[in-house]
Amino acid sequence: MRGTGRGFSLGGGIVAGGLILAACSGGEKKPAAGAESTAAAPTSASTPSTLVYVSDERGNTVTVIDAAKDTVVKTIGAGQRPRGVRLTPDGKTLVVAVSGSPIGGPGVDESKLPPPDRSKDGIALVDLSTGSVRRIQGGHDPENFDITPDGKFIYVSNEDAGTASVLDMSDGHSVATVKVGSEPEGVKITPDGKEAWVTSEGKGTVTVIDVASNKAVATIKVGKRPRSVIFAPDGSKGYVPAEVGGNVSVVDRKTHKVLKTLDLTKTTPGAKPMGSAISPDGKFVYITTGRGATLEVIATANDSVVATIPDPKRPWGVAVTADGSKIYTANGPSNDIAIIDAATNKVIKTIPAGDSPWGVAISQ
Repeated sequence: MRGTGRGFSLGGGIVAGGLILAACSGGEKKPAAGAESTAAAPTSASTPSTLVYVSDERGNTVTVIDAAKDTVVKTIGAGQRPRGVRLTPDGKTLVVAVSGSPIGGPGVDESKLPPPDRSKDGIALVDLSTGSVRRIQGGHDPENFDITPDGKFIYVSNEDAGTASVLDMSDGHSVATVKVGSEPEGVKITPDGKEAWVTSEGKGTVTVIDVASNKAVATIKVGKRPRSVIFAPDGSKGYVPAEVGGNVSVVDRKTHKVLKTLDLTKTTPGAKPMGSAISPDGKFVYITTGRGATLEVIATANDSVVATIPDPKRPWGVAVTADGSKIYTANGPSNDIAIIDAATNKVIKTIPAGDSPWGVAISQ
């Protein structure tokens, strides 16, 4: 979705590609907790080598945060309008979706926007050892993506084109283009690397692509305006938050059927479910709610909401440190990152993170 309808999948749930999309501690029911924005981060969190990468959609940069100190250490110029952000499986390359399409969104007359600059579309590959940036083609208006576990291919959602592009990571050439419905956003590859799931905001569906053939093999009807996908570590279930629907669809991986729909507006009136992440042990799913200003915690044992964490303005992208101690959410309107202690379910700190932070990736 353009502009302030900020997508993510981040947007990205399992330990893969040097990227931790979610984690948490403990398997027991987690109590709800209030927000605190000034306390120090827990000392048991990440090692000094752990870095948090935050794409800044309007700032045209990626903010880099040292997770041990929770301070900004540098910024990276990856290209125009960076959104989706991940690391390659070897952890050596930061991958960022950049776009030449103008920012629209709610309240914007898109007929008055300037035409897109397709020369700015692409996938930026940042060599983290040298800082050099190389850009490959990513189709029209690349918004989000995921990388196969072997690091060979990248699946990209092309928002303006209603397609998913499949790119060879070795040289950037296009392997296939798959129709997935209007305004695709969330992209997630199953843990076994056999399927790529792509959400269509316009159709309210998820297209399942067989990675071996790059053919669409199923279409799953979910909530209105689905924004991301996350899988259980064993690949048995997928979770699909839907912004306009205010819900999360729990989908059986084998049958591609919806098992359960969770109405998050019951716990958070006005919830707009967006970003998603899951703990490595698969016990908890984390869902940001955008304008609902919360992070919802779902226990996967019975697929129910067990905690609601107050978060700053419109949390969207979400990722968790490898040890599971801290959760990071990108908060676009307030231009900051919220840091949540996973043990207490409290916001312990907020730090500035560029202009309109969108997605979050964390190194191992």
